[in-house]
Amino acid sequence: MIGRISGTLLEKNPPHILVDCQGVGYEISVPMSTFFNLPNVGERVALLTQFIVREDAQLLFGFGSQDERNTFRELLKISGVGARTALAILSGMSVSDIAQAVTLQESGRLTKIPGIGKKTAERLLLELKGKVGAQLGTVAGAAAPHDHRSDVVNALLALGYSDKEALAAVKTVPDGTTVSDGIKHALKSLSKA
Repeated sequence: MIGRISGTLLEKNPPHILVDCQGVGYEISVPMSTFFNLPNVGERVALLTQFIVREDAQLLFGFGSQDERNTFRELLKISGVGARTALAILSGMSVSDIAQAVTLQESGRLTKIPGIGKKTAERLLLELKGKVGAQLGTVAGAAAPHDHRSDVVNALLALGYSDKEALAAVKTVPDGTTVSDGIKHALKSLSKA
């Protein structure tokens, strides 16, 4: 029903914002990735939206990009994932991070988001496979020929490195490297940092 909102940004109270559209104020919930890219209060803003009608509420969610909105819609299709959970997932991970986690089937990255347990994370990975990665073919295509890279990332995560550190270290590993050599190379690059 409401696909896009354009107007003046009146309030910013994470995760909610208030947008004035010709005298009507719309309260919109946005993921933190969108929130951080909003203009200052009093400036014009345009967001893609998803309008959800429930028995007890009518909710409006806003997104800064088409990829965010599409991912939100895919998350809503999953049994047990409501709008608030989908918003929390998009606030905790970028769309490309979600696509990479789905492509590499890394449930550990999803369980770090508040409210997402191991079973929910595994269900998300299963049901999003081929959907989110397909939207971002570059991420899926980059990861597919280098399956050993996911093993290296998992090894680094098991050693206590953060997602960010592990992914940065894996980028330094040359193509065609075995898993054990990849881990050694990644650890060397982490020790230099």
